[in-house]
Amino acid sequence: MAKTKLDVSKHVLVPKHIKLSDKEKKEVLEGYNSTEKELPKILKNDSAIINLGASVGDVIKIIRKSATSGDATFYRVVIDG
Repeated sequence: MAKTKLDVSKHVLVPKHIKLSDKEKKEVLEGYNSTEKELPKILKNDSAIINLGASVGDVIKIIRKSATSGDATFYRVVIDG
């Protein structure tokens, strides 16, 4: 039986994931006065970002819908794993 690949990024419960450019990454890190090591992590092979072509060290912006605050934005740095 052939395995079918499912694109989980299209699922209604998966929040939007966006790979930031190097310029955007720098702006986020400076804006939060933070470093890559201080950001939460996301695995390179995470099914939510696998189609983004993310590399180790990239920063992913995650936008979640919130009933109380509208949109909530989170950032994760990509690690190998």
